[in-house]
Amino acid sequence: MNFLEIQFSLRGKTLPADHGYSLYSALKKTVLEGLKDESLPPDYAALKEIILGSKSLPSELLLCSVPGILDKDGMIYLNRASRLRLRCPADQIQPWYRLLQSQVLDVQGHLIRLVQPRLSLPQPSETLKARLVTFKLEAVDHQDVPLHFLESCKKGLERLEIKAQAFIDSNAEGDLARRALKIRDKYVVGYGVVVEGLRDDDSIKLQCYGLGGRKHFGCSWFYPVKEVFDAT
Repeated sequence: MNFLEIQFSLRGKTLPADHGYSLYSALKKTVLEGLKDESLPPDYAALKEIILGSKSLPSELLLCSVPGILDKDGMIYLNRASRLRLRCPADQIQPWYRLLQSQVLDVQGHLIRLVQPRLSLPQPSETLKARLVTFKLEAVDHQDVPLHFLESCKKGLERLEIKAQAFIDSNAEGDLARRALKIRDKYVVGYGVVVEGLRDDDSIKLQCYGLGGRKHFGCSWFYPVKEVFDAT
């Protein structure tokens, strides 16, 4: 399956630093309203059936957290590099492009307008990073969590038939990059991940399919290490 990436520039000032779930909710609300339009062209039919039937975005859609400048109050300030990025199958690209262009999203009271969309192809890289990857791990001792997490990464790569090595990333302080995502009133914990030794086709595959879950909430967004990724 061929994937494309859409990048929207943003008009707005701020977002919550932990905005993965709220961004998804705002996006879903906007899309559901847009798909109720009876005058939509025929190429919207398949996507319309999936979303209106499940009341959710397609499982193959990946969303990226919006990067920005972090402050001490749990907010990020948007700048010229701030983008809303999504990856989806190429046959869905026109509906997403048209449904979201110039839309205003309300993300916990922070308004952002999606403008100037651009299309791109995922670029291969021998090494990819993801800011946050999560798995549903069985209850284990805290000290054993990294081990079980890495085993889940290994199994995920095997399911994708990717031969590469996954590592837990480190943060700026040199500690394991353990991060959390708030979903409603609960926190989901995971780690930053680095995958090395990727062939070009496997690199593209990993960027398109990811590892673990919560891919609608900014998790499992893999990007080449040469990219500057400032998401909090």
